[in-house]
Amino acid sequence: MTISLTTVELGIGPLSTEDVVAVARHGARVELNQAALEAIAHSRAVIADLAEDVEPHYGISTGFGALATTFIPLPARAQLQAGLIRSHAAGAGPAVETEVVRALMLQRLSTMATGRTGVRPITAQSYAALLNAQITPVVHEYGSLGCSGDLAPLAHCALALLGEGPVTDASGALTTAAEALAAAGIEPLQLVEKEGLALINGTDGMLGMLVLALHDLTELVTVADLAAAMSVEALMGTDAVFAADLARLRPHPGQQQSAANLRILLENSPIIDSHQGPACTRVQDAYSLRCAPQVHGAVRDTLEHARLVALRELTAAIDNPVVTHDGRVESNGNFHGAPVAYALDFLAIAVADLASISERRTDRHLDAKRSDGLPPFLAETPGVDSGLMIAQYTAAGLMAELKRLAAPASVDSIPSSAMQEDHVSMGWHAARKLRRAVDGLRDVLAIELMTAARSLDLRAPLQPAAGTAAVRDFLRTGVAGPGPDRFLAPEIGWVSAAVRSGAVLEAARNAVPGLD
Repeated sequence: MTISLTTVELGIGPLSTEDVVAVARHGARVELNQAALEAIAHSRAVIADLAEDVEPHYGISTGFGALATTFIPLPARAQLQAGLIRSHAAGAGPAVETEVVRALMLQRLSTMATGRTGVRPITAQSYAALLNAQITPVVHEYGSLGCSGDLAPLAHCALALLGEGPVTDASGALTTAAEALAAAGIEPLQLVEKEGLALINGTDGMLGMLVLALHDLTELVTVADLAAAMSVEALMGTDAVFAADLARLRPHPGQQQSAANLRILLENSPIIDSHQGPACTRVQDAYSLRCAPQVHGAVRDTLEHARLVALRELTAAIDNPVVTHDGRVESNGNFHGAPVAYALDFLAIAVADLASISERRTDRHLDAKRSDGLPPFLAETPGVDSGLMIAQYTAAGLMAELKRLAAPASVDSIPSSAMQEDHVSMGWHAARKLRRAVDGLRDVLAIELMTAARSLDLRAPLQPAAGTAAVRDFLRTGVAGPGPDRFLAPEIGWVSAAVRSGAVLEAARNAVPGLD
């Protein structure tokens, strides 16, 4: 999927998933349009009026969480907002990835642009300036419970607006926020009523990671179709089970799409043609080959469900309290991350199963009893050489980790804030484990691709179909074909990197343009 590096305009409309990937991963700039600035100014005027009110208003003239009943006098309210940010910037553990931080910052800025948070225009503009200057606050692995917003991660980002805390600059060098802001010509902010809360109260981190995972998995499920096609071919399977009329008997959209990909990839395969007809004694293939469209298709349908959740969330204005169209300032529970957390956990299950069927196909290539004439472990001289034996061990080890990561985080609520926040989503944790799962899936698929390519070579002089041959030939530009044992880790890494970059799919699509 190609992402344009054009400027992303923020208004009162929703972000697209492509916008998020462009800013988070590819450094696209952001710009607040006039409609957004007017909406922000309007909501700020509502908050400014309430700031003078003698009646307490949550987030404006009260404490937070379990301290919401504590009235804060006017002279202490600036201290209240800054103190909120400093106290909530309480993360621990390693720093998360730059793209995750940029994604969550973009979405917090998008919520500000809706005119529902009560921040000043200068606050939103300064936040945009951080993104455009490629200043990335250091956000830690732990600190969010996925409720009342991704509090600690967003607080670390807000802290940088105050000119405090560590950040990385455009070159990736670690520095202080004060130095980075000065170098970029950005004035540190002094927060006013409601702004501290508005900067930290959203599901932005977990949503950002969901959007990035959707982008990656949309590509990986097609890579899985490609790997399956190579395995079906190399293991002397049949493509008859992928027929369109058979797929239509069970009308799941994802299944039909994966079956279509397999048909396209295996069309006119000399290897498959070599064993069709009355002389073929195989009645049907193993499930890992025959049921690939059913499993891959279920993953596609799960992705569509998660994409719908993400798109709905991208239209949301999440804050507490929130400024309504008619000027009310109302407390609410929209910051609860359950909808996003469930989708993240659902995807982790789908990722684990997609990797599982891939690993089973890899194992079939290596077992001489099931590979239809291929040498044990695809070794040059079995016994002297181990071939790809331990590559399958690596895939199996990754599968063990992926099964662990498939355990849902969203069922593990831990109460906080003196039982005021007594049910939380753990969506941030669901997102963090999904990111690790996506990386594991990519490596499992890389091992299947590498294995299937070697099997295809060993079927010579029979030749594969156009699409699978193109991928096999591309892999040969970085990974040698069959031969004596050699150092495998760099080869697995090269194929995985080629999957990540999109080069593997590009090779296939150049040969068979209809692949989706």
